[in-house]
Amino acid sequence: MTEVPVLTDRAALARNRDRARAAAAPALFLHEHAADDLQDRLEVVNRTFTAPAVVTPFPEVWQSRLPEATIVPDDETLALSPGGHDLVLHALSMHWANDPVGQMIQSRRALKPDGLFLGAAFGGRTLQELRAALGQAEVEVTGGLSPRIAPMGDIRDLGALLQRASLALPVADGFTLTVTYGDAFALMRDLRAMGEGNALAARLRHPTRPAVLRRAAEIYAESYAGPDGRVPATFEIVALTGWAPDDSQPQPLRPGSASHRLAEALDTDETKLRD
Repeated sequence: MTEVPVLTDRAALARNRDRARAAAAPALFLHEHAADDLQDRLEVVNRTFTAPAVVTPFPEVWQSRLPEATIVPDDETLALSPGGHDLVLHALSMHWANDPVGQMIQSRRALKPDGLFLGAAFGGRTLQELRAALGQAEVEVTGGLSPRIAPMGDIRDLGALLQRASLALPVADGFTLTVTYGDAFALMRDLRAMGEGNALAARLRHPTRPAVLRRAAEIYAESYAGPDGRVPATFEIVALTGWAPDDSQPQPLRPGSASHRLAEALDTDETKLRD
């Protein structure tokens, strides 16, 4: 059995989230936006869900939206009953999972046949500006690099996880949000208020040198600031859709089983390729 690498310090992640909840104004706008998007997607599904579940680190975002839902934290082992739900929403926490495909497999096992999995995950372009500025600053000041931002897959990789989790009819699509800040320090404060501080297991265990942060803020402003002096931060959110397998779902035809040629359907001549 392959051992899953430990990417996230779950105790540090819990502390970061607890501090965010205790803040006078926690910055949960990305979770709110992702929840709005997931609800919009649900509205176009011709189905009434009677046993929904939500996986989220911030249940307060969902309690008024789906008051009938079972809400569980994004622990490595999800507290979901096998086959107990017709809908599982996984809301913006996949990037901290040590085993993202395991999260999807557990979600699929919690679904009844033909139940819907709908997830929102940060994509690879998230915080691309901050990654670049911090990396360059650390190399300049210290001569090395340290893990600072959780790894996030691109849309193709995240979509492939749906297939690995044996979810049927998988679809992945996404969108980006650009939020502007007065400077890089304002963005970093907002990330702490989101509970998104560095919780990587391989992170440095001492405070970042002030010179690194100052240089990163300078690089950020020099490289990305707009005419008004504000700096952008990109957040990519990937929506993941898949269904628990069921015999009632459309099935792909076997290769070679077509009864008509494509050229006939297009009313065109077929040109054979030379060997």
